Amino acid sequence: MRNHIFRTRSKGLRIVALGGGNGLATVLSGLKGFVGEERSEPIWISDLAAVVAVSDDGGSSGRIREELQILPPGDIRNCMVALSEDSHLLSRLFKHRFSGDGELAGHNFGNLFLAALSEITGDFSEAVKLSSEILVSKGHIYPATMEDVRLVAEVRSGKLIYGETNIGKNGTEIERVRLEPETCMPLPETLAAIDAADIISVGPGSLFTSILPPLLVKKVADAIARSRAKKVFVSNLMTQPGETDGFSARRHLEVIAEHAPQLTFDYLIVNSQPIKDEQAEKYGGEGARQIGIGGSISPEAIEGVKIIYGNLLDIGEKVRHHPETLARTILRCASDPPSALQKRGIERRLVAD
Repeated sequence: MRNHIFRTRSKGLRIVALGGGNGLATVLSGLKGFVGEERSEPIWISDLAAVVAVSDDGGSSGRIREELQILPPGDIRNCMVALSEDSHLLSRLFKHRFSGDGELAGHNFGNLFLAALSEITGDFSEAVKLSSEILVSKGHIYPATMEDVRLVAEVRSGKLIYGETNIGKNGTEIERVRLEPETCMPLPETLAAIDAADIISVGPGSLFTSILPPLLVKKVADAIARSRAKKVFVSNLMTQPGETDGFSARRHLEVIAEHAPQLTFDYLIVNSQPIKDEQAEKYGGEGARQIGIGGSISPEAIEGVKIIYGNLLDIGEKVRHHPETLARTILRCASDPPSALQKRGIERRLVAD
């Protein structure tokens, strides 16, 4: 059995992170600090890639998508800024949102920049690549698909809800989501990055609107399942009202398995630090609860998955992951020897290959 990804590496790791929204940007901003041989870290990253959800249809991204018929740029712009090693001013410029009451109001400069570059080049993926070069990005950014996809959710009553924004506002328990068209394909570069990866991380982020959409693109989940990379799922810190009310970390994995049964994870990263009382009161008033504290899951609760607990909270009023601490936790998985259950899963994958 191959074990080259289970020992401490003398060369850098190849990491692929999937998701969308602020969650993926947080992961990337932490991981970028470990890119490059100049670091003294025992484990470092030689290649970092992000596979980003492109089903957003709200805000500035939604307006640009409808008016210019291009992919929504918002999540991709967030990832570009997160991976940027350029000046603080340039990053601030890409994050700037116009105020006022005119047609520009609410638009983000980075979104408009991507839209303009897409029109100039005639290729959204090329615009993303060039924008990343301008920001001196420390990683590659791939849209989950280049096709114009819409997210569709089926709720318990059987009703269909169309569009990410409507799904997020619905407040009804979601049974299943899908992309239309279901035949949408990923970029070849995405599949190549997944195949070559040593670690593939998924999450944190909105389960139905950020995490699942990239996994629903045709061939992506299959490629991850075939990959010999260690698969890591990063649990959210809080439930999301209207989407994941009452969900545990385990339930997040179960929902992913319902949508992509071929995909299993080797590690589950869960925060173990209680949030502040004032945060619990504020978020609780909005219907959100903390995930992963107390008896919600135990090391024996998920067969074949090793659960890694740690204080992952950032400081500040908002409940957020600490980027560097989260990145270090993800990288720890590279040198962690597999458990007996994980070994059996690895052997099954090798036999299937």
